[in-house]
Amino acid sequence: MPHCRWFLRVFLFALGVFFGVSSSLVSAGQSIFAVPAISTSKNDGQDFGLIVPVLDSDDEGNLVSLMAPMVIHNSFLGVRGTMNYYRYWSAGRQMEFVGSYTEEIERKLKIRYQDPGFIQGLFFLDVGAEFFKNATKRFYGIGQTTPESNESNYTSREIGVQWSFGVHLNDVTRLMIGQRYRDVEVQPGGVRARPFTGDRFAGLTGIERTAILANRLVFQYDTRDNLVTPTVGTRAEAYAEASHNFQRQSLNDFVYFRYGLDVRALFPSPSKRMILVVRGNVQLSFGDGIPFYERSSLGGQHNLRGFGEDRFVDRHLVSLNVEERIHVLGVRFFNVNVEFEVAPFVDMGRTYNDFTFRQFNEYEVTPGVGFRGIVRPNVVGRVDWAYSKEGGAVFAGLDYPF
Repeated sequence: MPHCRWFLRVFLFALGVFFGVSSSLVSAGQSIFAVPAISTSKNDGQDFGLIVPVLDSDDEGNLVSLMAPMVIHNSFLGVRGTMNYYRYWSAGRQMEFVGSYTEEIERKLKIRYQDPGFIQGLFFLDVGAEFFKNATKRFYGIGQTTPESNESNYTSREIGVQWSFGVHLNDVTRLMIGQRYRDVEVQPGGVRARPFTGDRFAGLTGIERTAILANRLVFQYDTRDNLVTPTVGTRAEAYAEASHNFQRQSLNDFVYFRYGLDVRALFPSPSKRMILVVRGNVQLSFGDGIPFYERSSLGGQHNLRGFGEDRFVDRHLVSLNVEERIHVLGVRFFNVNVEFEVAPFVDMGRTYNDFTFRQFNEYEVTPGVGFRGIVRPNVVGRVDWAYSKEGGAVFAGLDYPF
């Protein structure tokens, strides 16, 4: 998540504090400290500035809330001011709020609430809404063989609302229904050195303003010991989604469909100091009116991490991720218990227009390594670097990649 890049700096700053090169204001249950912000991203450019995180914890060292006002200068877009706030309760219930204003183009307002034990643990609830302008989006064309020289830039102006409601069939299975509404307008981007996607790919479905309402049915099997910071178990999710593109005039391409299967498994050592994590993902899309940003895509922080977000776009995808999460250190830090991990990994995958058999050497493979700071049971701060034939990419976030 781009708005969570600040945690990269918190994580690096925390290492500095541990070795005695910084200072902070710490009171009972609360920690406040200043974080110098310096980072770079393949698509988002260079940042420098200041963040002042405020961490509230209970008597046992569990994180209760996390607030992080920040002022950053971005090499593409100028000065950005952001407020991030996260509130955590027991049993996985949490709320997220993000507000951001940038000197040029970018804006963001987001709120989300999740409760996996809604109404005495019988149901699952997830609701959220957001408005944003992301001015550094990239598009290279449709297909796995699009050349890097095709790179174009655009601003994605989006309004989104989503909800999901689930019934716990038993301790490890859940059936969910949900909807998402997405209003998207493709506007000129903030990266002046790249051509505007609307000019280079004129006529592409999705270049025009699009309003999408999607209805989803999900079956989930989950034996993991925690939803956010698991150490053992398996999660398998199968889903079907019917989406309505209200900007299309023809009934033949008014509706399109998406089906998927996502399986994740954790295999810990007896001490749980090393955890092998494997993820396999298949996604299929059918229909003629699919906007390019609604198609299956590879690249970014959750798959094929050696490439930038949405590097490869087509109807279908197959991907495999393997990483070894290695515990290296545990300390009590700013009134909370913090663990540090190193995670070497390999990602591979390919997008398809159809499922004609492909040789293994036609799949993209990106090796890399991740560094994680964990405050159980609610927070994972991570930095992942991976190498690809186009150089490599760095991503940061407040969650595991899978």
